[in-house]
Amino acid sequence: MRIGLFTDTYPPYINGVSTSVLMLKQGLEKLGHEVFVVTVNSENFHYKKEDNILMIPGVPIGIYDFRLTSLYPLKAQKIIKSWHLDVIHTHTEFAVGSFARLIAKQYNIPLVHTYHTMYEEYIYYITKGYFDGASKKLVEYLTLFLCDKTVEELIVPTKKTYDLFKEKYKVKRDVHIIPSGIDVSRFYKENVNYKSVLELKKELGIKRDDFIILYVGRIAKEKSIDFLIINLKEIIKKIPKARMIIVGDGPNTNELAMLVHKNKLDNHVTFTGKVPWTDVPKYYRIADVFTTASKTETQGLTVIEAMASEKPVVAIKDESFELVMTDKQDGLFFETDKEYQELIIKIYRDKEYSKMIAKQARITANAYNPTIYASRVLKVYEKVINKDTNVLKKTIHKVKKVFSKSGDKN
Repeated sequence: MRIGLFTDTYPPYINGVSTSVLMLKQGLEKLGHEVFVVTVNSENFHYKKEDNILMIPGVPIGIYDFRLTSLYPLKAQKIIKSWHLDVIHTHTEFAVGSFARLIAKQYNIPLVHTYHTMYEEYIYYITKGYFDGASKKLVEYLTLFLCDKTVEELIVPTKKTYDLFKEKYKVKRDVHIIPSGIDVSRFYKENVNYKSVLELKKELGIKRDDFIILYVGRIAKEKSIDFLIINLKEIIKKIPKARMIIVGDGPNTNELAMLVHKNKLDNHVTFTGKVPWTDVPKYYRIADVFTTASKTETQGLTVIEAMASEKPVVAIKDESFELVMTDKQDGLFFETDKEYQELIIKIYRDKEYSKMIAKQARITANAYNPTIYASRVLKVYEKVINKDTNVLKKTIHKVKKVFSKSGDKN
């Protein structure tokens, strides 16, 4: 099968969507399929033929690393036409996603879409608190148009997102729940260079008896990192050597740094800023516990990364994390400040309990390897390609492919 993945973000830009697309590409290729990626970059138009990656120039829109491209870049269209795609799979609702819809319609290619982001949770970045009600209705309208009316099959990563479409938006179509995959093996402790871990500890000034609480992800309001910082003040009363390492970058960094200073936690909190994708496993390796209080995740890939790293995870009770972890078996859930503090202290004091949770966490994380992820997505591709409405499309597509190859030879 020849598969086109269309996304606004892809490595070296690192976030949940780019990781998901990369893992899908690798998983599909391991299963013997040919995969092409259309994405955005900050440089000139570039086609890496050896990797089947087409990069279209885009301009920053002021939200993280996201960039916007032109709606229908002709140079890209000519290259994509030569790929003779069997299916298109979009991972964005915006510029590259709109381009994919036009390509799919023009060349009669079946279209699958994955909805990765709960946009209602991010409206305040644009409205700043004004007209939230009207803005949410607009988001609902656009979401239904882009994810229901213009695609043939819809994939979501969690039941939480499934419920958004089925219970709130009342869509009648099939919605496939397929959690994103992760290359869990790169987080295994035996695969992380121990010397580099020691160097990182030295660089961060971590002492032998320090207790490291780790957060990895975007530094943004919706991630509720302020909850973790405020509760750290109480935790160090019981664990004086507790330190929090916050890995990542985002619009809330300065505000959180001020919160740290206000609570006199400067010696207990370190902001690393953005780190290279290849270095992320080292940060999990130095941790004693991974924590998150975010309730806006669609899946929470960093939780799976921490579990694969064999670290106990303490997460707020939320549907996204409940899909991944089982409480007191391979992770721990909290709902209140007091519960959070008690769980961190328990992990610190009860080493055997901590090891038990961590060991089971790694076993659970193995279910998210890219090949399993890709094989589940393939079933959706097969379904959309074999739809009765696509029989004519397939016939036309095959005829066009034959004539196109014949023309190339002439």
